[in-house]
Amino acid sequence: MAAEDPSVSGVSGRYATALFELARDEKSVDAVKADLDKFNAMLAESADLKRLVRSPVFGADTQQRALAAVLDKAGITGAAANVLKVLTANRRLFAVADVIRAFNALVAKFKGEVMADVTVAEALSDKNLDALKDAVKSVAGKDVMLNVKIDPAIIGGVVVKLGSRMIDSSLRTKLNSIKHAMKEAG
Repeated sequence: MAAEDPSVSGVSGRYATALFELARDEKSVDAVKADLDKFNAMLAESADLKRLVRSPVFGADTQQRALAAVLDKAGITGAAANVLKVLTANRRLFAVADVIRAFNALVAKFKGEVMADVTVAEALSDKNLDALKDAVKSVAGKDVMLNVKIDPAIIGGVVVKLGSRMIDSSLRTKLNSIKHAMKEAG
């Protein structure tokens, strides 16, 4: 399955595929996805956790102890916790965000959904998120799973990437196009 999907490849693809197959066999795909999404949200919110995950300065033992404490406190167990521990033991914890992204792509494909990467300047309310999901669903013609990334650099608006299509209605892009038009006119 990983070979068919270009977004699921490399080291992260192998871990994600193994985890997906295990979760599918145990009929726990949704539970594993929920745990990984919870860890991903924690990673996005905590600079300390991000540093622990990405920095090669921390030894495997230190990472394992810290990760065990984080997982215990968050209530992340089962296959999701095990794959995070294996990533740590194999010194691949730095790839955890790519593993989660690849796993979500496999889940979306399994459920017949499409994956859309969405970049916004600030967090969306549930109402706006649902409206965006409905809009993307009407374009895609399928159920949509959104992978939302917050990037204040786009200033405002939204950038949606759905497969090979990209819709960029960010304020940054609009300002840049005005700047280029003014340079050409002057």
